[in-house]
Amino acid sequence: MNLQVTQGIDIALIVLDAFFIFFLGLVIYLRREDRREGYPLEHELTGRLEGEGGLILTAPTKFFKLPFGHGTVSAPTKGREPLQVPGARKSDWFAGAPIEPTGNPLVDGVGPAAFAERAKRPDLDWEGHPRIVPISAAHGFTIARQDADPRGYTVVGCDGRKAGTVSDVWVDKADRLIRYVQVDTTGGRQVLMPMFVASVSRAGQSVTTTAITAAQFADAPAIEGTGVITMYEEERVQAYFGGGYLYATPDRSEPLI
Repeated sequence: MNLQVTQGIDIALIVLDAFFIFFLGLVIYLRREDRREGYPLEHELTGRLEGEGGLILTAPTKFFKLPFGHGTVSAPTKGREPLQVPGARKSDWFAGAPIEPTGNPLVDGVGPAAFAERAKRPDLDWEGHPRIVPISAAHGFTIARQDADPRGYTVVGCDGRKAGTVSDVWVDKADRLIRYVQVDTTGGRQVLMPMFVASVSRAGQSVTTTAITAAQFADAPAIEGTGVITMYEEERVQAYFGGGYLYATPDRSEPLI
């Protein structure tokens, strides 16, 4: 049965129009929300800043109150200078050309070695305490007896050479796992290596990484504090070792075909 409101409008037409209006509103809403961070963009060739999109495509600023007295943050971010990456350049002068590093690719902040400007304070658990700490400072945490304790093991790079010795492990008290391996390098530095790029061998008493070479441990980011790592430092450490899967050796950067 065809229900009519007037002679030219029926219920089906009203429902269809309502759907179109709702869908249009949803598209505008999502477009406004996804422009909260990272805008304005730069024109690929000229570097000119693109517009923010106007009233329809720009959402109002939201403010978020951080826990444990760390103030507020806004989205879009206000009052913060855009992150400059001096060690990067476009590989060619055309739209869509990839950006390539110009110095040490593991620290230039390009590609898999890219990083974000996170807060210079440690990540906290639900009680407000640093969640990632050395196991010696994590009361009640021990390595399971059926697993290998890597402390004292030799650290080997992807080139098969010795990079140093494991002096400690850093645990995530919230997720109950090892996050980092503390390495005393052969050059006398102390750096953290993400556990997820390491392979522990109990038989060989070694910790091997396929991310970087032994020599590249010399430039790995160090942490400033004692027994605590900030989110800012975590970002750099993760980027350095993650970037090694493309930049550690020349053959990794070459095309497969």
